[in-house]
Amino acid sequence: MTAAGSLPPGLTRPAYGTATLADVLPGVAAALGAPVDRGDLPPDPLGLTAALSGARRVAVLLVDGLGAHLLRAHAAHAPVLAGLATPVGDLAAPCPSTTPVSLTTLGTGVPPGGHGVLGFVTAVPGEDRTLNHVQWADDPDPALWQSRPTVFEQLAVAGVPVTAVAPYAYRGSGLSTAAYRGAGYSGTVGAGDLAALVLQSLAAAPTGLVYGYTPELDLTGHVRGVDSESWRLQLALADRLVEQVVAGLPGDAALLVTADHGMLDVPPYTRVDLDEEPELLDGVALLAGEPRARYVHAVPGAADDVLDAWRGVLGDRAWVTSREEAVASGVFGAVDDGLAARIGDVVALARGPWAMTAGVSEPGPSRLVGYHGSLTDAELAIPLLLARGSALH
Repeated sequence: MTAAGSLPPGLTRPAYGTATLADVLPGVAAALGAPVDRGDLPPDPLGLTAALSGARRVAVLLVDGLGAHLLRAHAAHAPVLAGLATPVGDLAAPCPSTTPVSLTTLGTGVPPGGHGVLGFVTAVPGEDRTLNHVQWADDPDPALWQSRPTVFEQLAVAGVPVTAVAPYAYRGSGLSTAAYRGAGYSGTVGAGDLAALVLQSLAAAPTGLVYGYTPELDLTGHVRGVDSESWRLQLALADRLVEQVVAGLPGDAALLVTADHGMLDVPPYTRVDLDEEPELLDGVALLAGEPRARYVHAVPGAADDVLDAWRGVLGDRAWVTSREEAVASGVFGAVDDGLAARIGDVVALARGPWAMTAGVSEPGPSRLVGYHGSLTDAELAIPLLLARGSALH
């Protein structure tokens, strides 16, 4: 057990308001002359106003799953990415380090505790059900579930054109609405189309923000593992995509490349199958989260017993803590009133290479090779890379 507010060795608290994914778009907005409201957080802690000096148009490309450590380890497969400037060093993904949380953190410019998309799968309080944020359509209403104004909305109100360029399949989804609300949505059909539409959107106005998203590297890592030739070749394709965008940048434009999380492979011998550990399911009403970041919702009156059982079985394979202790630790940032109930009564974040799978109740996720979600360096460290148009050099 750790003291309230502290994390065990090997896990790191994201430094919200200093150097995280939440700080990227507010910095871009400040550089474009339209700083946004972040509550108590500073408007541009990354110093992007200086790094983007002279840029009237900015593209932000998020490569899903491009962890900073993975990029450095495989720089030979991504020479363009490896050669870009690193104006502020590595950033940190939010907690949990998973795509829905990260995309909403990027889009709103605030930590997860402020926007409420607090996991891959979370409970819907009071309704005895869970919400998978990747499969989310319109229930709950995205405008109510995530009511924080996005950076895109605030820029649009300020008269700055904003565009999101991402796969057609995600247009109008609950997650896209929650994270990108306020931006015009240009759907893509492939990597070349993404590059073309990003460049067309940059060229369409004398100033503006264009956001692009590509998911294939993450999917390849999940299915084949990050220590696979498939993943390395997919990284090379992502590098080619970035090369195409850089080559077409208008002279007064800049490109920032970042990610939502890193990833690590989890071998079969470092997995705890929850469905084979009845003690872990005794007193559990809902199991949410994902294999490296679990939220456990207990039946009324059983929260303490569930916490003791999870701590006893998992030991040092995970940081197992109560909701109250997790919130007090600051891993989610400041948690707004009414949002904490989306976090489990018990929170379990994997340490080392462990995962908490569920082979019967979650057969698909349990068959994956690569995972993320916890707060190890491999999952948390993400790059922030910069390319500038010819007139800005």
